[in-house]
Amino acid sequence: MIVFNKTKNIQVVSSVLKADTFSARLFGLIPRKTLGPEEGLWLEPCAMIHTCFMNFPIDAVFLDAGLKVVRVVTALKPWRFSPWIRGAVSVLELAPGRALSGLAEGDFLEFR
Repeated sequence: MIVFNKTKNIQVVSSVLKADTFSARLFGLIPRKTLGPEEGLWLEPCAMIHTCFMNFPIDAVFLDAGLKVVRVVTALKPWRFSPWIRGAVSVLELAPGRALSGLAEGDFLEFR
C-alpha cells in the first residue's frame, strides 16, 4: 500500500504492509534486519507497540479511527515500549527519521 498525507498533499511511503492478525501484530518487524525508507508496517488494531527483539529503531505514527495522526514517536530504540496512546486504533511503523519528513499530529492519512 501507499500512504498519503491528505493534509499536506504528499506521499509518505510507497510500500506498506498491513498486520491485522494477532500473530502478524505480535511479530511485526521482529524478523526484519532493517526497514527501507519507503517501507512500513501498519498494525491494526493497535494502541501501543514494543521493539523487543528488534535490531533497529523505528518511528511510530499512532492513528485514530479516522486515520488522523494522534501521536508521533520518533526513533523508538530496540527493547523499548511506546506509551499507550488514548484514541489510537492503529500504528504505522516507519524507518527512523521518516516520520519527521511530512507527518505531524493532526494530519490525516490515506492508505491506497
